[in-house]
Amino acid sequence: MAESVLRKDFLWGGAVAANQCEGAWNVDGKGISVSDICTGGKYGQSKMITPVLDENNFYPSREGVQHYYRFKEDIRLFAEMGFKVFRFSINWTRIFPNGDETEPNEAGLKHYDEVIDECLKYGIEPLITICHYEIPFGLTKKCNSWVSRDMIQYFLNYCRAIFTRYKGKVKYWLTFNEINSSVAPMGALLNQGILIDLENPTVFMEQPDIPQQRYQGLHHMFVASALAVKMAKEIDPNYKVGNMMIYSASYPLTCNPDDILANQDYNRIYNYFCTDVQAKGKYPYYMKKFFADNDITIAKEPGDDEILKEGTVDFVTFSYYMSCCQTADPNAKSGEGNILGGVANPYLEASDWGWQIDPKGLRYALKDLYDRYELPLMVVENGLGAKDEIEEDGSINDDYRIDYLRKHIIEMKEAVKDGVDLMGYTPWGCIDLVSASTGEYAKRYGFIYVRRYDDGTGDFARLKKKSFDWYKEVIASNGENL
Repeated sequence: MAESVLRKDFLWGGAVAANQCEGAWNVDGKGISVSDICTGGKYGQSKMITPVLDENNFYPSREGVQHYYRFKEDIRLFAEMGFKVFRFSINWTRIFPNGDETEPNEAGLKHYDEVIDECLKYGIEPLITICHYEIPFGLTKKCNSWVSRDMIQYFLNYCRAIFTRYKGKVKYWLTFNEINSSVAPMGALLNQGILIDLENPTVFMEQPDIPQQRYQGLHHMFVASALAVKMAKEIDPNYKVGNMMIYSASYPLTCNPDDILANQDYNRIYNYFCTDVQAKGKYPYYMKKFFADNDITIAKEPGDDEILKEGTVDFVTFSYYMSCCQTADPNAKSGEGNILGGVANPYLEASDWGWQIDPKGLRYALKDLYDRYELPLMVVENGLGAKDEIEEDGSINDDYRIDYLRKHIIEMKEAVKDGVDLMGYTPWGCIDLVSASTGEYAKRYGFIYVRRYDDGTGDFARLKKKSFDWYKEVIASNGENL
């Protein structure tokens, strides 16, 4: 076999989030997270935010795919595929149920002890996201979450508990999942726990929005992340702490200079702003005009700028699913399925959920980010949400997923040939789970099928898809046998 272009210690694996797979939403002292108040939805029909729980509604995040009870079975399957790393999140409300307690919940800490130990048993490196769309709803009600500076200390209290507990077992941490989702209204509740109406149901994709709150919340998150990086190194100098962002690859729709400028502005806000702060340690110059144009004032305390400078991340991680285009044409229609804005690229096909498929965009993303930050990179989410069907013989032939991943891995390798320092690759939803954006089971990403459906039926049985054995061979060959 030819020598791989990827490093010998390349971290192949997969990724999940607690709120989308664990279930057991009110078990062993767990509190309510913002994901627990979101109902199910489907393509073309947004899920609902219900601050007052409605027992007549279906809340798929409350049951996930029962990973809380079946994590040993799931990790054994990951080990069978040859995983070197497993990216998962700790659910904040398992450790601090309301978010503001002074002492952690021992049952929650013990559960993740068991998950981490199960990974280590198979030689799988845990990659832990500290906060992955799992803000305690108790803090939303108490102080509107990250709008309040008090959240910094609540978050650090949580970090201290897990950094201390898992010292010597975990090496890699990510502070906030897709932190830049907060530059869009859809990130207010999901990522920041901000909810304007605490009395009435709200359509998830039509949340009332106050940009001032979101960007002030982001400042508090930046400070919290930087302080968490410093804390991690004090507790264990071997800890490596990264950020995590959505990379929404974006191109000018035409060569009209107005489209090129529109695309530049889009990239600054959506793709660069948050990582500029977390990797470079300071607010980029272009945000001064953006804040002025949008009547946003960031309240800082003395010392905040020094904290940001001293708490930069060790590596940069990102999700990559699709690309979009930007245009200055006010009559252009927004691309279907594009939650961060933009118009459709006429050269690309799309998934069943309208997400455009662009493997070369991943190569572009890797080169763009490495050019800008010169830090090691990791692709921690990538995949195809699709409607998988079980054949009469019990097989699940997801050749479309294999094709999607193969093409993205090829481009990932090309980026490494270009000189990018790439640490690893963890496709999203390595086992089927609940979709974060639509709140449904039907949008499946995994190598492992979970027999659970949006009508509440199904026994959660695990079935290997065709992509399971394909990915096993990809890992065994370090990406050479595609």
